[in-house]
Amino acid sequence: MRACLRSPIGSLIGRPWFDRAAMHLLCNWFFPLSRLWAAARAAEGSLERFAAEMPDASAVHGRSLLEGRLRRFEGVRSRVLDSERAWEEAFFGDGDDAPSVLAEIERARLFRRNGYNAQRRLFAPWRSAVVAAPIRWAIPSPEEVAADFANLVADPAQAFAAPDPMPAIAESRRFSALPGRREFWLRFASPSRKMNDTVVARVYEPEGVADPPTLIFGHGICVEFDHWRGLVDEIEALIAMGIRVVRPEAPWHGRRVPDGRYGGEMFIASAPRGALDHFTAAAREWAVLIDWCRRTSAAPVAIGGSSLGAMTSQVIVDKARFWPERLRPDAMLLITHTGRIADAAVHGSMAQAWGIAENTMARGWTGELIGRFMPLLDPVGKPVIPPEKIVTVLGSRDDVTPFASARLLIEEWRVPPENRFVWRRGHFSVPLAMLRDPAPLRRFKAVLDGIG
Repeated sequence: MRACLRSPIGSLIGRPWFDRAAMHLLCNWFFPLSRLWAAARAAEGSLERFAAEMPDASAVHGRSLLEGRLRRFEGVRSRVLDSERAWEEAFFGDGDDAPSVLAEIERARLFRRNGYNAQRRLFAPWRSAVVAAPIRWAIPSPEEVAADFANLVADPAQAFAAPDPMPAIAESRRFSALPGRREFWLRFASPSRKMNDTVVARVYEPEGVADPPTLIFGHGICVEFDHWRGLVDEIEALIAMGIRVVRPEAPWHGRRVPDGRYGGEMFIASAPRGALDHFTAAAREWAVLIDWCRRTSAAPVAIGGSSLGAMTSQVIVDKARFWPERLRPDAMLLITHTGRIADAAVHGSMAQAWGIAENTMARGWTGELIGRFMPLLDPVGKPVIPPEKIVTVLGSRDDVTPFASARLLIEEWRVPPENRFVWRRGHFSVPLAMLRDPAPLRRFKAVLDGIG
């Protein structure tokens, strides 16, 4: 697949038509099937519990067929849990397996987890029952959010304060999946009491590079890079350039998905609180990772991401003014971002497809009420990183993370023209285009090389 995207055929795929097709597939297939997959997780083989997860239990037809599908799903899940336990013991347990054995254990884990995720297809016969409601909403009232985030309103510095002391970080054993690099995982307790879970980050380390520069790179919403095979990786080339890449799993994604949910659903389902919980937690988690990077390499530390990960980076370069200087990042790489959180989380085309505005209004939210909280996540003044150390990649046709809003932000920040890459693409075709045109990555590498 990756070879295809880098071939002349890839130039046809990475075009605006792809964005329309991707949006259609996501809204009409991926999200509805994900909701059914999450319902199956909650059901644990029970037809009654599965029906209770549906917006209309009477829509559950073909009971004997569904019972068979749920049994099959449970069989796949059991095998996945077995592979996860083997992975846990091999990488974080007392074993001493050779790197080649570790690589095979990881391949088996990813193969089975990918297959587990692909079980969404089992529930295609019931897709029509949830195509209009692919989110199980859990929207809090304005009063609940006002009470829970009074500290954010009164004292943003405290809400975004870097952990002190830092939580202990466990490092897994290392292995080589591809020549020229080593891979391993970090994990630690989230400093967010609201998350109350374990953060996991995958590290890709170039071999033979002493004190490599590091990029902490966040993924997009509903993207679970460590659990699907063959995903597009627009920054993989950076590892070959000698840059260490740390990829944390965002709250409510990957190993952090709550029971009965699919990756990223809670961010959407609990709007507008989801954004507040996510960004306050993720910012403090990334502070822990920045601290680890400083302790394990003397080279610069950058942050960045795509879509949701890029927005997380924007929050950090603003709120890091509350952090000790050593925790402030040195550079930033933003891909498909927007200027204000609400522009994507409320007004973006994906947010509109999810029905965030209608469902929050039904819970008593108004534009004025949302406006009391969402701007607390937006940049205030200059970022802690000089503008010449920021590289941005945007699609002029992006309406998921709206381009116009991002353009205003990089103008406010005075990002120099040579660090701006604006392509005639949409949200989903920009990463594909980066596989064929690595100019943004080369520019980012030059920025890191220029940091003394």
